[in-house]
Amino acid sequence: MSSTRSLYRQYSTSNTASSENLPPRTLARVARELRNLHKSPPEGVRLIVDSDDDNDASAAAATNLEQVLCEMQGPTDTPYEDRYFVLKLTFSQDFPAAPPRGFFLTKIYHPNVDMTTGAICVNTLKKDWTSTTSLAHVLAVIRCLLIVPFPESSLNDEAGKLFMESYEDYAKRAKIMACVHGRTYEEENTKKTPANTEKKLVEPEDPSKEEEQDNHTQPSKLQPPLRSTSNVKTTKTASTTTSKKIIKKSSTVTGANNAKLARKKSLKRL
Repeated sequence: MSSTRSLYRQYSTSNTASSENLPPRTLARVARELRNLHKSPPEGVRLIVDSDDDNDASAAAATNLEQVLCEMQGPTDTPYEDRYFVLKLTFSQDFPAAPPRGFFLTKIYHPNVDMTTGAICVNTLKKDWTSTTSLAHVLAVIRCLLIVPFPESSLNDEAGKLFMESYEDYAKRAKIMACVHGRTYEEENTKKTPANTEKKLVEPEDPSKEEEQDNHTQPSKLQPPLRSTSNVKTTKTASTTTSKKIIKKSSTVTGANNAKLARKKSLKRL
């Protein structure tokens, strides 16, 4: 995965209040939160910094303190799976007495995210906020929101209504939006393949060596190879292990689907 410098320069703005206008206590708290996020980020979240090395702690400390930029990985078994979304947290002069504000900068179809502004509605950024709440906790809660939306406090009424009436249709719409706007790193990995292929074409193997190798490896027609008993046992064991994994995976997927249906039914009763 590449560094986040390009993302930082793409999304870092000065539209909010300048860090020079924030009081010292706010700047100190934000700087401490940035260090903690860099050291121990929540699962599926990484801090976006202005550096070619994401492991450079000094880069996190030197990051613009007026906002925190992060990249969030879509949770598994959700419409956002395998996609990455950029979000930011901004701070007022009253922070940490007042909560930060959260925005998705990547367009996302979600009941609790405003389609126009990207504003995020979650209780942790409102009534549940305390001055001791960490930004790591805030980001973890936002990621959980991608797993279990709360349409009763929606900012996107259309998505909230669709979630309540038909989860399948909602998931399909959300997945389309995620595929269009969400980032993926698969393209960066595949860029390395052409170079490797070209090297193989420039340096082909000697055909005589391949023929010689085939003569050594192919069994004699007069004496067919014996089937090893140990190989049979190994194959049987591997087959059994694979079957167990498939059954376990199937059970996990079924459990996740049942949980979603249960959530849907409970919300309909509200």
